[in-house]
Amino acid sequence: MEEGGGGVRSLVPGGPVLLVLCGLLEASGGGRALPQLSDDIPFRVNWPGTEFSLPTTGVLYKEDNYVIMTTAHKEKYKCILPLVTSGDEEEEKDYKGPNPRELLEPLFKQSSCSYRIESYWTYEVCHGKHIRQYHEEKETGQKINIHEYYLGNMLAKNLLFEKGWFCLILFFFKIPTKNIEGQMTPYYPVGMGNGTPCSLKQNRPRSSTVMYICHPESKHEILSVAEVTTCEYEVVILTPLLCSHPKYRFRASPVNDIFCQSLPGSPFKPLTLRQLEQQEEILRVPFRRNKEEDLQSTKEERFPAIHKSIAIGSQPVLTVGTTHISKLTDDQLIKEFLSGSYCFHGGVGWWKYEFCYGKHVHQYHEDKDSGKTSVVVGTWNQEEHIEWAKKNTARAYHLQDDGTQTVRMVSHFYGNGDICDITDKPRQVTVKLKCKESDSPHAVTVYMLEPHSCQYILGVESPVICKILDTADENGLLSLPN
Repeated sequence: MEEGGGGVRSLVPGGPVLLVLCGLLEASGGGRALPQLSDDIPFRVNWPGTEFSLPTTGVLYKEDNYVIMTTAHKEKYKCILPLVTSGDEEEEKDYKGPNPRELLEPLFKQSSCSYRIESYWTYEVCHGKHIRQYHEEKETGQKINIHEYYLGNMLAKNLLFEKGWFCLILFFFKIPTKNIEGQMTPYYPVGMGNGTPCSLKQNRPRSSTVMYICHPESKHEILSVAEVTTCEYEVVILTPLLCSHPKYRFRASPVNDIFCQSLPGSPFKPLTLRQLEQQEEILRVPFRRNKEEDLQSTKEERFPAIHKSIAIGSQPVLTVGTTHISKLTDDQLIKEFLSGSYCFHGGVGWWKYEFCYGKHVHQYHEDKDSGKTSVVVGTWNQEEHIEWAKKNTARAYHLQDDGTQTVRMVSHFYGNGDICDITDKPRQVTVKLKCKESDSPHAVTVYMLEPHSCQYILGVESPVICKILDTADENGLLSLPN
């Protein structure tokens, strides 16, 4: 439960406070029907004490729109609820215009295509027709080889089916939504099947769901392409065509305050809640920065790891940890990394990646029902790497302004992975270790590319690597710095 600037969603934020309170509070509407609260609308509980004035601007309140809450300690609170209905509902009821399928019809009729260019793959969405993922390579003599997969195709009968199907969705189901940058956004789905057979799913065809969302200033751009499960994809398209339909317009969800006023004989805030907040405060103490620790580099400064998505060009990647560690811990981390006992993890979407230096590269997916599915992308063999390094650049340099050279990146070869269904050869991966300066000295970025079938490039970038790149020998092999 948060006060002030924090937000609580439908009174259950996932933290321990409200989970306990829900078991301790008993609600009474004084003989009145309790108002319904929607899970789609965020709420925040405030404890103003015995006397306060309701806000006169913003969300509307009525004195008789309240519930009486009683805790296990017989503390009583009058919780005044906001009126969260808005004029949008009336607009939706009065709307008599085209349905979303009809609004998108011009896009399907003019045979237009949208493109998204990433580091290796290009994605082509020809609206109402197909989705294609491809890569072009020029060989000697300017011959162009195209490596492509169809992620889905649309048949004419599917379009006719969708026109009738939308009426059922409109009247019997809720408009589907997707979390786009933290906001639940309505979308219109178009399913496409009959794509290129997928070897990982017994040659069943690839399929996709194209999600059209309203964006007034867009030109039908591809916002994202994601493989949500093996060979099943979600493609998000921004389009202005849906914006004339009130059900598909984006609406920001303001946080609605609930004011719980303490009744005579009750403290301003429930006793159990205050005890939990005190316990939470105690637990936070070890994670706070201490001025004395700042002055003593040999003491470890403890911070929780932060996992967040970032982008390298247009390629989404995942930072796998950001923390501040003292020099002693820093040296220990480097030692464990080089020994292979400290592994880096990363990746977004269906597949995640594990890189253990001098040991292996794994690609895996964890499911609570079926468990962990793991693919060995490559294993380390020093002799094989040295042979590979004779024909490839294992150590790349950067020329400084003063004319000196420093090692910018090292590349290592990991072969003998699991057999690839497409090539019938073992998978293999080139691991590129790069120095990446950052305000977070132990941030790590891990991402994977597949320039050829079952031949991968794993990028690992971190300030930690900056400290050991200069130890690289002619084969790119690293060692502990002096």
